[in-house]
Amino acid sequence: MDKHTVFMMEALDLARQAMRGGDEPFGALLVKDGKCVATSMNRIKSFTDPTMHAELALISEFCRMNKITDLSEYTLYTSCEPCFMCSGAMVWSTLGTLVFSAGSRDLNYILGEPQVNSSETVFAHSHYQPKVIQHVLHEEGIAILTSYF
Repeated sequence: MDKHTVFMMEALDLARQAMRGGDEPFGALLVKDGKCVATSMNRIKSFTDPTMHAELALISEFCRMNKITDLSEYTLYTSCEPCFMCSGAMVWSTLGTLVFSAGSRDLNYILGEPQVNSSETVFAHSHYQPKVIQHVLHEEGIAILTSYF
């Protein structure tokens, strides 16, 4: 099993944990040198904070705890392609690589919303673009979103 699959399995498990805890099913983890250094999950409902998306919380908390703002040597795995807000945080933290399962278009389809590719849109209009690897364990990511929404 390749490293992207192994780490994505963990991100999807975090999404399931968030859902079981009453939050929306999104999970993320940060990896450096082949080791997971931080995890997070959606906590919008449990924290009563609309900005507590898994990715934004992960970046914010990790950078604050480690007193860094440059994540260029890190890979962020997330159960679903990040929204506009979280994609912006990836730009400003100069994230090295983003790996996601379900795409924002998949989520938009499930929710009956307009088809928008959030991270691609943000990255295309920004001064910095992380490397992007998409649709790792794609069907599993879609299944988790479908079971919730």
